[in-house]
Amino acid sequence: MTKIQIKKLEWLFRITIALTFLGHGMFAILGLQSWHRYLEVVGFSLSQATPMVVGIGYLDVIVAIIVLLRPNKYILLWAIIWAFATALVRPFAGESIWAFVERGANWAVPLAFLMILNHKTTKK
Repeated sequence: MTKIQIKKLEWLFRITIALTFLGHGMFAILGLQSWHRYLEVVGFSLSQATPMVVGIGYLDVIVAIIVLLRPNKYILLWAIIWAFATALVRPFAGESIWAFVERGANWAVPLAFLMILNHKTTKK
């Protein structure tokens, strides 16, 4: 791949990750009720989950902005872990395993982008 093609691919990853985290963040900030049960599955009460969902939403928006403007491996690692964990909790909350499978891109795209960034830094 040429450097220009790699740059375009990086921007595609940045935009895709940012849109994913911005969308999820805004749903959380707006108080999507179905997400409360995911926190209940891991041991939080409904009264604890409500403000946590909003806080998580703001965190997701911050991740989106950082990935778009100045991505780094630590933010991408967080995005991978967080997206994987939030996808994985769905079957434990009574949803189908397909709810996890469907969200594979939410953690796989940041993983692919991290691999590209790591490859670039090791080549220098």
